[in-house]
Amino acid sequence: MAILSLLTRLTLLLALVVCFSPMQTQAERIKDLTNIEGVRGNALIGYGLVVGLNGTGDSATSSPYTVSSITALLERLGVNVRADISKMKPKNIAAVMVTAELAAFARPGAQLDVTVSSIGDAKSLRGGTLLVTPLLGGDGRPYAVAQGGVSIGGFAISGKGASTTKGHPTAGRIPNGARVEKAAPRGLASDQDHVTLTLRNPDFTTAGNIQNAINAKLGKGMAQAIDAGTVQVWNPESNAIALIGKIEQIDVAIDHPAVVIVDERTGTIVMGQEVRIDTVAVAHGNITVSVSENPQVSQPNAFASGKTTTVDRSSVNVKEDDAKLVVLPKQVSLSELVSALNAVGATPSDLMAVLQAIKAAGALHAELRTM
Repeated sequence: MAILSLLTRLTLLLALVVCFSPMQTQAERIKDLTNIEGVRGNALIGYGLVVGLNGTGDSATSSPYTVSSITALLERLGVNVRADISKMKPKNIAAVMVTAELAAFARPGAQLDVTVSSIGDAKSLRGGTLLVTPLLGGDGRPYAVAQGGVSIGGFAISGKGASTTKGHPTAGRIPNGARVEKAAPRGLASDQDHVTLTLRNPDFTTAGNIQNAINAKLGKGMAQAIDAGTVQVWNPESNAIALIGKIEQIDVAIDHPAVVIVDERTGTIVMGQEVRIDTVAVAHGNITVSVSENPQVSQPNAFASGKTTTVDRSSVNVKEDDAKLVVLPKQVSLSELVSALNAVGATPSDLMAVLQAIKAAGALHAELRTM
């Protein structure tokens, strides 16, 4: 029992030490912080037709290219419709743009999700089927072919006197709707001299930490930070795939700059935990000015020669709220800073003015960005 009691006390003591120890620097995997140069996706785009719509497709007057496209398609299939092209009403057809992302190292036969978006005056693509559509890369070459039923998350219903729309019925998805026919050019070779890591958020401290962590794990001189956003790792064994697999799992201490983001359109303020301020006193008070107009009729006496007229009567009231003075101590934490600003009783728009004033006074040690 004495041993169990001693173990219990030691466990509680260890828990208290962990709870009250200062927070350690945040660590993340290199895989979550960087991209590998040469490993990226490629955007694909194509023009196609969605058929089988229930009268919600394009009109011949507003979307004449839809008529031209279906005419050309039918002629390629051996159907001559040139004589009756003026009578064609493509309400069951919609011209669309088809987009997809060709993943890195996608080989022929792999399937891709595609997005279908109307470019005409179609009301809805619900229930439609995309016809065979080549998807082109940035070089103008076809890399995949898309076809299939379009999945729409919303709907549009209309009558003569009213209409109802839910979601966005003129855009949809086709899961696994495209098949890769040609692989994208490779940007990574297994026997290349070195592997280049590009930081998603360039930072000199983080780049140095990545260099040191890789050298500590794989050997001195293996990695070198070129700049704030680039780290090169040598590939002595000519096996870049195995090297990248080792690098991605290394934990690195990351560092963030002190930034305050202010979005005046939505009234959003975001502050990182690195934000600090010097000792400063903040006073906040509102001034409310109200102007009311009460026009009055001025009528002369019965035997006077004047005319009845309207006289403006304006009432102006100015109200100034009592200001609340709050002292913010030097180097407060983020939670303390937020609590102190909330104690002032300011709205989000007022907080923006307060932060800008603190920055102008030189007491805010952070970059203030306005979106």
